[in-house]
Amino acid sequence: MKQVAIVILNYNGQKFLEEFLPTVQQYSQGYHIWVADNASTDTSLAWLLQQSNVHTLNIPLNKGYAGGYNYALSRIEAEYFVLLNSDVEVTPNWVDPVIAYMEANPNVVACQPKIKDYHRRTYFEYAGAAGGYMDFLGYPYSRGRLFDTCEEDTGQYDATVDIFWASGACFFVRKDAFMKAGGFDETFFAHMEEIDLCWRFINQGKRIVCCGDSVVYHVGGGTLHKSNPRKTFLNYRNNLLMLYKNLPPGRRLPVLLIRLIMDGISSVRFIMAGAWPDVWQIVRAHFSFYWSIFGKKKYEKRTPFRAQLYPRSVVWEYFAKGKRRFSELP
Repeated sequence: MKQVAIVILNYNGQKFLEEFLPTVQQYSQGYHIWVADNASTDTSLAWLLQQSNVHTLNIPLNKGYAGGYNYALSRIEAEYFVLLNSDVEVTPNWVDPVIAYMEANPNVVACQPKIKDYHRRTYFEYAGAAGGYMDFLGYPYSRGRLFDTCEEDTGQYDATVDIFWASGACFFVRKDAFMKAGGFDETFFAHMEEIDLCWRFINQGKRIVCCGDSVVYHVGGGTLHKSNPRKTFLNYRNNLLMLYKNLPPGRRLPVLLIRLIMDGISSVRFIMAGAWPDVWQIVRAHFSFYWSIFGKKKYEKRTPFRAQLYPRSVVWEYFAKGKRRFSELP
């Protein structure tokens, strides 16, 4: 059996650990289970120390998803890591098919299962569904999820296929590939760091896959709810930063100019809803993006551009043409 470490990053998530950790233990026998506590202020760590068959790692400072996992994975020995959100319910035989596929395909460095909605169990869940993609303007979407529309799972996406990004909610990755790529970019803190990493993997000539033989159920928003303005800031800032980092120089400026305009337009829906904290976070996100790239030479080192982005605007297809299903995209 290959050495696999299932690593759950926890921040004030004791209620999720109490609910979902027993299932992880039940359906992951033979694999090492770690909970890395990201400087929680609740009683998570004390509760964890009372659990058997679970390794714990105490991170002294809340480093977010990106920094927390970088810290934890650098201290855990394994051939494969499974980065699992604390609000995920796993199912029988959820690990073996993924590891078997990666073993049979050495160029596959990251993978995800089908991710379904914990509350609506026949539907795909927002954070990854059946594998992630991205259009040429940097808007991510998934097989089974376009913007806020999640499809019902009728077996239409059961095939194991190559994807552009694997969801951070349940992210299988080879340790050697993760370390060679430099791990997650800690500037991101949380949100889209896994897409950025997958983009770097693809530019290195590696493959990302969704394995249809494995299924998990995700609650979603367990650490930072989508209504939180902090999430708005991270999503907007990190998306621009990801584009700047990974697009070839000739495409970077035109795409970023279009995105700046579209971000301004998207803020109108927050204004109409009276969500002024979100509007302010979009403004903050743009200035933080400028500050992040100013004078930072680490973002000038580039690998060859191999990524296959969707050549149309998924925004246009969804909002203007009414396409609501992944299979409807031309």
